[in-house]
Amino acid sequence: MAAATAGSGAGSGAAGSPEATGGSTGGGGWRRPHGPLQRYYGPSTAEAAEAPPDPTDINGPHFDPEVFMTKVRSECPLGQLLAREAALSREIRALDSDMQTLLYENYNKFISATDTIRKMKVDFRHMEAEMDDLAANMAAISASSARVSAALQDRHRRGAQLAGVQALLRKLQALVEVPGRLRRWAGTEPARALRCHARARAVLRHYRHLPSFRAIEDESHAIMAELAQRLRTRLRCVHCSLLLAALGSAGLGLFTPEPADHSCCLFPVFCRATPGHQGGDAGPQGTHRVRGDAAALKAVLAYVQLFTARDVAFASLPYFKGEFCVTAVREGLVVAFVRWLCHTARGFADGPAERGAPAAPPALLLLLARLCLDYENSTISYILTLTDEQFPPQDSGPAVTPGPALCAEARAAAQRLLDHYVQVQGAAVAQMLRKSVETRDWLGTVEPRNVRAVMKRVVEDITAIDVQVGQLFEEGVRRAQSSDSSRRAFSVYSSSRAPGRYAPSYTPSAPMDTHLLSNIQKLFSERIDIFSPVEFNKVSVLTGIIKISLKTLLECVRLRTLGRFGLQQVQVDGHYLQLYLWRFASDERVVQGLLDEVAASAAHRCLDPVPMEHSVVELICERG
Repeated sequence: MAAATAGSGAGSGAAGSPEATGGSTGGGGWRRPHGPLQRYYGPSTAEAAEAPPDPTDINGPHFDPEVFMTKVRSECPLGQLLAREAALSREIRALDSDMQTLLYENYNKFISATDTIRKMKVDFRHMEAEMDDLAANMAAISASSARVSAALQDRHRRGAQLAGVQALLRKLQALVEVPGRLRRWAGTEPARALRCHARARAVLRHYRHLPSFRAIEDESHAIMAELAQRLRTRLRCVHCSLLLAALGSAGLGLFTPEPADHSCCLFPVFCRATPGHQGGDAGPQGTHRVRGDAAALKAVLAYVQLFTARDVAFASLPYFKGEFCVTAVREGLVVAFVRWLCHTARGFADGPAERGAPAAPPALLLLLARLCLDYENSTISYILTLTDEQFPPQDSGPAVTPGPALCAEARAAAQRLLDHYVQVQGAAVAQMLRKSVETRDWLGTVEPRNVRAVMKRVVEDITAIDVQVGQLFEEGVRRAQSSDSSRRAFSVYSSSRAPGRYAPSYTPSAPMDTHLLSNIQKLFSERIDIFSPVEFNKVSVLTGIIKISLKTLLECVRLRTLGRFGLQQVQVDGHYLQLYLWRFASDERVVQGLLDEVAASAAHRCLDPVPMEHSVVELICERG
């Protein structure tokens, strides 16, 4: 009977079943070429309706066991019958196991659903009671609030009236105090006195028909007239001229232009003429428009040139013209502006560490570095030449600041900004690498199957920085690259490329100390200066950022203890970085050297240093 059962199972196999060989042209079991497609898509509905019932089809609706057994016993050999019996037994056991699993899971789900429904009934019963209590409390609170509002409505109305009266009295008090404030500020802070009088002037003029307000207005006018006379007698600075102009524009008729003294500082004139400039500590809102300062400077020089016009009597005096052209215009305006620009731009790199201010965006640092470099290359020489042409200095006049000195200050500011940009961007990438190393369990990690996501993020950020820097700086000079830069593997992992260099790191019975071998290797390798000043080109900037990032990765790996798979993960990540970062650096040996140190440190800190095959590493990196 077992043999018969086996025979019935074998008859439905792929090689000896009658339905499998039904399409053959002979007895050898050959199938027609379109047989697999026909079995996959199945017969159409019309064909299935037209096909005659087949009692030997074990999966068909017209299956007849007796006919099937008779056919199988007559056509299949004994070995095939036994094999089919074993296959049917395995299928039966698998189906029984699946059926038991499904039954157990459905039973567990039914029990869980029953428990959940029982709990929901109990919880909803308590919730309904609590909601009723809450509704009653809310109704009581609403009634109490309505009673309190009704009781306090009259008091609220009286309070609002008193608040209005208090605000009006405060305004009247401020008007009464205007003469005292003007008298107090006229001697020390004339600009503040002018602003105070401008705010009160409209109100006093509107209510001047009242005797009290007319007295305040007359007293204020007398104080401002006295202030105008004092400024006229002390006219030594252009800033006083601007205040008198404001007094004249106020309609007081107190200002008549007079020549300014040659010892005045003209830099405030440029401060007012330049958009966004508010003194020595200009904020970021004015710095992005500083490229138009050269044009604004030309306008200011044309304005200042009025002091040297031919119709001005004192303009032809030698002691005035020499001092005015050199001390006031060239040094006090042009040179002071250039130095202010360099100082302000450099403050974005030095300021946060000294004053605790928020750090400047990296893009702003890059733009300011380009700006200072442009000033050093062309703008400074242009504005100094323009100033010397319009205000020629006297031979016997005071010494002037040479142009190369200003260019040196501008270049130093540009260098400081670019170095700070490299440090900021390098620290951002290094922070990602540091967190990725510190938050991972390198002893219990699984065998690497792909590159870690943080390494892909590092390559993306470096690519974005490359695009950003390339928009403002030239490409730079690269060292000649080797032909296999993108395929070079770490020598610490590849014994076929560098046999004997770091191979003892992975052989527990190596006769040479691995630390001694690493130190000897460092003696003959070129020293890499991580924080060296960068040059004004894209390649140098990217190289500096990559050096800071990889040095941080190296120091973080040195502080970790790794297992075998942790070492292999470092190997995969390092090879991925080598594939993409070498093209950004000025010298691929810098990237290769730092990644070799990372690999060597990981091998020294590994408890079971068994590297992954290089072909597997390449496959993972290409797939990643």
